[in-house]
Amino acid sequence: MAERPLRILQVCDHLGWEGSRMHGVKRLFAWMIPRFDRSRYEVSLVSLRKRDLSEETLDALGIDIQYLHKSKFDPATLTALLKIIDRKQIDVLHLHGYGATTFGRLAGKMRGLPTILHEHANLTDTPWFQKVADRLLAPSTDLAIAVSKSTAEFVIRARQMPPERVKVVYLGVPLEEFSRPRSEEDIRSARTELGVRPGETVVGTVTRLHDSKGNNYLIDAAREVLNQRPNARFFVFGEGPLRPELEAQARALGLGDRFVFGGFTKDVARTVSAFDMSVFPSLWEGTPLTVFEALAMGKPIVATDADGLVDVLTAEQDAVIVPKRDAAALAAGIVRLIDSEPDRVRLSAAARQTGQHYDIAAFVRKMERLYDLLHEVSRKTKRQGVLRADLSFLTEGARA
Repeated sequence: MAERPLRILQVCDHLGWEGSRMHGVKRLFAWMIPRFDRSRYEVSLVSLRKRDLSEETLDALGIDIQYLHKSKFDPATLTALLKIIDRKQIDVLHLHGYGATTFGRLAGKMRGLPTILHEHANLTDTPWFQKVADRLLAPSTDLAIAVSKSTAEFVIRARQMPPERVKVVYLGVPLEEFSRPRSEEDIRSARTELGVRPGETVVGTVTRLHDSKGNNYLIDAAREVLNQRPNARFFVFGEGPLRPELEAQARALGLGDRFVFGGFTKDVARTVSAFDMSVFPSLWEGTPLTVFEALAMGKPIVATDADGLVDVLTAEQDAVIVPKRDAAALAAGIVRLIDSEPDRVRLSAAARQTGQHYDIAAFVRKMERLYDLLHEVSRKTKRQGVLRADLSFLTEGARA
């Protein structure tokens, strides 16, 4: 007798920061959920917060999503989540965010469901109340997935997960979208849309305007670069709370139209295609989806040595790596690539090769295998079966 598809519930806290239309986790869901084999998996999504009001909604992609409209510490979140779990007859819970992993693991414990904690952040600590919740709920967690090695350390140290239950599984991007060849006409058209003039070297990034991204150091570096190479042009695409402050910094340094804040870009691949190089001035990271995009597109990269970046980038192989919080070093790396076409060509080819290791479709196949395994062993072994299983498939394809 044919079994029904496994029913997977993805639960997240929210789908974007205030003032951000397409936060990283939202983009991940947009890529990931439609790629599951629908004959074998019914994957739906719950956001604990209010409905996403932007134009770029997940609903429009045909994703089954519900919004609970709950505040951060609302105990009614648990009741609402249990009702969805029961109505949908959920088999596995996949949880993203503090609230989701707290209320979701409580629900998983109450219903005896296999439960995955998926951590995307790389922070130094958690609030005391989260420590209490994480300590109590660790036994109700089958497996914790971290997006980088430093994130795994955070999950073990701050979120108090036993090391044997923590696995690093890198994300990825749709390679068919980001690594496909682009004609010279396509690239010229994208550059024209940005107002790039002939002879200008475009240094670009797609980011969130937040402290962690280090964009203030990029602005300082831009002043140094332009003093030496006035034909450089900087583009920062993205939204976030620091935009007014960063714009004021650029004005104070007299950058004018040499440093452009492009705001939200819906077609990231087209935007990045206009860059001569991608720059990542981050101070700390999990591992940003944008670095996988730049790799897949074969962009020469200048990046800081933030943990989540050097997890996937190799200095002098597929990127120029400079110390974080060092605008002079960042500027020197950019000038080096402006001046050296051989370096740009070499780094571009290596980046494209590295990018092939990070395909979102491959990540989805790993999750399918993990869901099957948890459904098979979690209940009958009281969450111990996953520890005895061969989980090497989770790291297949990743570079050592």
